[in-house]
Amino acid sequence: MVDGSDSFYASLRPVMDFPELSEPSRFTPLPDDWVLGTADIVDSTREIARGRYKTVNMVGAAVISAMINAMGDLRFPYVFGGDGAGFAVPGDRAAQVRAVLAALRRWAEEEFGIALRAALVPVADIRAARRDVRVARYAASQGVDYAMFSGRGLAWAEARMKAGEFTVDPGPPGAQPDLTGLSCRWSNMRARNGQIVSLVVHPTDRATERDFADLARRVVTAANGLERGGHPVPPGGPAVTWPPPGLSLDAHVSREGRNLGLHKLKLLGQNLLIWLLFRTGLRLGDFQPGHYARMVSRNADFRKFDDGLKMTLDCDADTRARIEVILEDARQRGKIRYGLFAQDEAMMTCFVPSAMRDDHVHFIDGAAGGYAAAAERIRRA
Repeated sequence: MVDGSDSFYASLRPVMDFPELSEPSRFTPLPDDWVLGTADIVDSTREIARGRYKTVNMVGAAVISAMINAMGDLRFPYVFGGDGAGFAVPGDRAAQVRAVLAALRRWAEEEFGIALRAALVPVADIRAARRDVRVARYAASQGVDYAMFSGRGLAWAEARMKAGEFTVDPGPPGAQPDLTGLSCRWSNMRARNGQIVSLVVHPTDRATERDFADLARRVVTAANGLERGGHPVPPGGPAVTWPPPGLSLDAHVSREGRNLGLHKLKLLGQNLLIWLLFRTGLRLGDFQPGHYARMVSRNADFRKFDDGLKMTLDCDADTRARIEVILEDARQRGKIRYGLFAQDEAMMTCFVPSAMRDDHVHFIDGAAGGYAAAAERIRRA
């Protein structure tokens, strides 16, 4: 049952126009008795250098998929960050969330040799530190909406996590989170307008909310001058190939302790059927490949506010230059820190509760480092 403060997020009215989210008035404070969860990969820069950014993205998205599966009917805000994720839930779910985060930490280490850190922070503690956590809902399509965060509380919680505070310890050996629906079967998407630009912008303490709102609106307006606002996913969805490029990764995610080789063979068969359906356009029961692929594009999460602005844009050189002029001016005035990383392709990580509905979610990032590489440029500046 979902009632009381559990209904907080579901009761928020979704915003239909992304530029409106630059306005602070569009955000609503979380209830005081909620908790904020955050997780990210330790030294994701090293993993990128090893060519494992697709794995990094999958582990980051696993945090969200595990929480969605664990929370059942509860609607709660979450945000994907490339090499990690953040989310918020009612405080009476804290013990359950802690157990899921603990299982995720153990699973990431045992399955991929990746160190995932995690923390669970009471919203009351964030407000005691003179930060806030406010959220909004952005309707990417009629089937999906994504949470946006403001108030600098999420960034504060992430900093405390990296400092070793509010830590969630790893679960016992063999712990397995429920990752049903998590996958990465689409091919990468090559830039059509120039390059795939991953952009991360953070306000400094010298920036007021009004300062950052005005800056964000200028950047988003510049990006909206691109075809489809710089959307990196073609209108008809990404390409489908067989065997799928993420087969091995999918097998690691979904095997649940089963033999890896045998599970790969099973997935090969399943994906051959999927490839044939998309190749021919034939329906299978209620599944319509063309409609599904179009909804993949509409549902894609390629821009977000999470105590800053993140965008993955299919961007031409002129638009990139205009955006950089805006950002550099604000940086020199001490209002922001930003990182920008360009690559040739974007990639997608998906959470699909059911292929028969339109509520499947698709996280977009640059394929060669994306948000994590852009954030690293901020740290090195």
